Amino acid sequence: MAQEVTALNEDPIGPLMLDIEGTELSPQDIDRLQYPCVGGVILFSRNYRDTRQLRELVGALRSTRPELLIAVDHEGGRVQRFKEGFTGIPPMAMLGAYFKQAGAPALALARDIGWLLAAELRAYDIDFSFTPVLDRDHGVSEVIGDRAFSSKPEIIVKLAEALMKGMEDAGMAATGKHFPGHGAVVADSHLALPVDERSYDEIAREDLCVFNALISAGIPALMPAHVVYSEVDDAPAGFSRVWMQDILRQKLGFKGVIFSDDLGMAGAEFAGGFADRAKAALLAGCDMVLVCNDPSGAQEVAGFFEREGWQSSTRLQAMRGRSGPLSHEALEETPRWQNTVAHIKSLLT
Repeated sequence: MAQEVTALNEDPIGPLMLDIEGTELSPQDIDRLQYPCVGGVILFSRNYRDTRQLRELVGALRSTRPELLIAVDHEGGRVQRFKEGFTGIPPMAMLGAYFKQAGAPALALARDIGWLLAAELRAYDIDFSFTPVLDRDHGVSEVIGDRAFSSKPEIIVKLAEALMKGMEDAGMAATGKHFPGHGAVVADSHLALPVDERSYDEIAREDLCVFNALISAGIPALMPAHVVYSEVDDAPAGFSRVWMQDILRQKLGFKGVIFSDDLGMAGAEFAGGFADRAKAALLAGCDMVLVCNDPSGAQEVAGFFEREGWQSSTRLQAMRGRSGPLSHEALEETPRWQNTVAHIKSLLT
């Protein structure tokens, strides 16, 4: 269903990303990973005990399906899945506050933090993190809150671009979220279907401008919000051809990867059962759909792909981790790692 087919010299990456049960692969995990449509695995805190276990788990995933993309939500602050053994990344709002105080040094730190979080993940052969958050903090969304860099679009753009470049330094592609902006609604799309009643012009002026700037800066991937923007379309953005095709692809010229947000969230129930959600997301323009914390839902989506067939989007190849990663031990010996950790600690004290 994707718009592009994989090149002959590249392993195809299926359009389904799912999760696994625990700190090692269970027989049930291995069975689910055998579906040809499975192209990725997202890791959560329950999948992490310590760095040695993480290395063994990723190795087992690579042995089971070498072509898998392995991802994690590792933004910093309250959304950092791996903690013990990893540097604690501050919430992005702290960088926004630091930028207001210090200016250019905050941009340098944002780039270093992007490098550090990516380099530490790449040390364990994890391909990418779903970060940065590009949502504007409108002061009403608790689920966004301090995950946002700032309430000011121009600050978000500067810091997010710096963080993205730091991730690139470490061989990791960034994924901006949640297009076209989740920060202006009170409801949490994990638990409900939020409705944003602003006009397109308001959204463009207040939120979409951030995504447009990051697209111009070359961000490789985006994730849409499970939010209905009722003055633009009746469907949530991730299921809307208006948002995904007419606006994101055509008007804004985005050529990178589009990941759905988790199809298990309440905000995705709009589209029906899990198979219907996956179909709607792909028809809208997503390259890969995520099904998390619901094994039966993942099985339903996999069965749908087995019946209907699928094609691999060549865009997904851009999400593979690049360059030979340093070991965590070697990272800790580098001046950049040491200086960045010291700088983070000074912010947090």
